[in-house]
Amino acid sequence: YCLMDGRARTSTELAVVAGVSPSTASVHLQRLTTQRLLKVLAQGKHRYYSLGGVSVATALEALNVLAGGPRETFVPNTPNGLRVARTCYDHIAGTVGVLLHDRFQALGWIAPALTADNTCDLTPSERKAFQALEIDVQAAQTLRRRFAYACVDWSERRPHLGGALAAALLRVVLKRRWMVQDLDSRALRITSLGRREIMTRFGVQV
Repeated sequence: YCLMDGRARTSTELAVVAGVSPSTASVHLQRLTTQRLLKVLAQGKHRYYSLGGVSVATALEALNVLAGGPRETFVPNTPNGLRVARTCYDHIAGTVGVLLHDRFQALGWIAPALTADNTCDLTPSERKAFQALEIDVQAAQTLRRRFAYACVDWSERRPHLGGALAAALLRVVLKRRWMVQDLDSRALRITSLGRREIMTRFGVQV
């Protein structure tokens, strides 16, 4: 039920919520993952668990009606300025980063990450869309780093876009002053121009 909000959690966090030991949680999570009720996304030393799909969420909602009583929702305690938009290494994170990632998938620019390393597949539509922003997609693909992947956002617990492509996008956003980075933090401030451009080009209201 903690995962019903669509966000991912670590086994440690889920153990705390369930009131069981980390080892017990690990065993249960492994079983649920094996049965495809959960899916796991490995990122660095962390493993993030989320529901296996819409059908699992539907079943849980039905059980919740029978069991009675709503469950507490997850409320991030990240400072608002950082939660809205910030840099994650050299790409856009926070609520805006997650919204852009979701929108890119909805537009068919990137395919969902299905591999173990969370790599996102490139689509022809994506190439044209980013080249329209004067992003050299071919150059980004030749760099000695991953081109594009789903990076779990630590405040939203949902993926934002990472990799060389995302870094190139951040450079364009800063150059065109759609966003301005704070001098003393990783926070990104969205300008009025940026709000208009992001809405016009991507259909994302921020």
